[in-house]
Amino acid sequence: MNAEIDITNVIITTERLVLRPWRTSDLDDFFEYASVDGVGQMAGWAPHKDKEESLAILKRFVDGKKTFAIEYRGKVIGSLGVKKYNEALFPEYAERRCREIGFVLSKEYWGQGITPEAVREVLRWLFEEKDLDAVFCGHFVWNSQSARVQEKCGFREIGRGKFETRYGTVEDTVERIITKEEWAARQIK
Repeated sequence: MNAEIDITNVIITTERLVLRPWRTSDLDDFFEYASVDGVGQMAGWAPHKDKEESLAILKRFVDGKKTFAIEYRGKVIGSLGVKKYNEALFPEYAERRCREIGFVLSKEYWGQGITPEAVREVLRWLFEEKDLDAVFCGHFVWNSQSARVQEKCGFREIGRGKFETRYGTVEDTVERIITKEEWAARQIK
């Protein structure tokens, strides 16, 4: 089942990052990376055309209370959402507290280990503080970068599917999961 999640007033820090709720004052940073070709397509959305489009989405982040801004050196460079997973696809988890995460990072910061750092800390928060039993995460088959982040963070493949993007394509996906027990075993190493 989808556990209730509200990130209002939640601030998570890592060695390099601050993960926090979005603010409307983040608009310029958000538009800067969301308007770059190749960023949004990794997650199924087209580059933002203007700041008005970014502002509308930013307001959904703020109101939804489930998407972290990834801040690095005082600048927002990405997002990490804790969204509802598709319960119909995974009925075997109906009695367990679960959620799905998704992430996007500014192209300028790819390849620096920032996303795995953010994902690991949000997983810690979800398992230790929100007491989730499992977290799902998916990626398009061709998105090797997201696949690598998920593998580094301990997600294992649980299935394949299809996803209709916001720009009208249908993409083959890999669905992954990490359970609380799997996550805890990785912490001992």
